[in-house]
Amino acid sequence: MLRKIDCVLVRVDALEAAEAFYVSVFGLRPIWRDESAVGLALPETDAEVVLHTMDLPPGQHVHYLVDDVADAVVAAERGGCVVRTAPFDVAVGKCAVIEDPFGNAVCLIDLSKGMRPTL
Repeated sequence: MLRKIDCVLVRVDALEAAEAFYVSVFGLRPIWRDESAVGLALPETDAEVVLHTMDLPPGQHVHYLVDDVADAVVAAERGGCVVRTAPFDVAVGKCAVIEDPFGNAVCLIDLSKGMRPTL
């Protein structure tokens, strides 16, 4: 079900300042942006660091890519997980937060609406 790490979300208050910092200090490269987020490329993976100002469920930073969030949630529930945050729309598709039987949050995302356009 889990295919790879899609992104690491980092909540910031000042998007432009945070982007400048992550580019100059950490050497990341912007690959897409919109009014509330910017995707930054890591040099040795296709996973992204996403700086954002969105109002998302707190504390959910690593998102795992799945083929279909709704199907993955059903399968996870059958396996003993509970739903913390039911599937909701995001710019690229759907997202949800489930909890494993050990109390850990597992964030799921799909790309059912397609990838963001690159810069």
